[in-house]
Amino acid sequence: MGYPIGVGNDRTVVRVLLDRRGRTYAEEAGIQLADRPRPLYQLLVLTTLLSTRIRACLAVDAARELFAAGYRTPQAMEAASWQERVDALGRGHYRRYDERTATMLGTGARLCLDRWHGDLRRLHREAPGDPAGLRRRLTEFPGIGPTGADIYLREAQTVWSDLRPYADRRALAGAKRLGLPGSPDGLAGLVDEPDFGRLASALVRVALGEESAGEVTRVAAR
Repeated sequence: MGYPIGVGNDRTVVRVLLDRRGRTYAEEAGIQLADRPRPLYQLLVLTTLLSTRIRACLAVDAARELFAAGYRTPQAMEAASWQERVDALGRGHYRRYDERTATMLGTGARLCLDRWHGDLRRLHREAPGDPAGLRRRLTEFPGIGPTGADIYLREAQTVWSDLRPYADRRALAGAKRLGLPGSPDGLAGLVDEPDFGRLASALVRVALGEESAGEVTRVAAR
């Protein structure tokens, strides 16, 4: 009671969705995301892996293997041999694109060091509150196109509050399947501001079929 028509139900759907799928992809990859150079670079690695046509769970597993091997900074990633990067990707079962991706990770690490001195906070400071400007800069990294840039910004909004609410086309497609508002601002009204990044990731899981829209709405209707 007290909500406009539909909002109360929408909040219930969102609550159920977050209960079921409330972890970001960064969290699943073991990244303790913060506005610091190392986790922001780790998110870039994860984004590179998620940007290929491979299941998200395999990209997450491959990222975990790279980090477990010690490749958590651009310095460490570049210092690793190409074969060492291939081997780590293989341990994560990221085999279809492992050789090309190993090359891109090395090249991307060098770009991160040369252009932003290994600190992606510098990239953020070049275009604060400007998603389009940040997207252009992110697409300079090999393997990261517009979709990859969206992935990075969608996850980074948990620590870069000037981006919120950021919902890319995949997140909005997931919202549509659930009958939720079709705009970032409309979705933002359904959660506390710090939770919007989690919601955006959860909606992507619906869009990708990792979570059933029908099951979420059935549970919400109980």
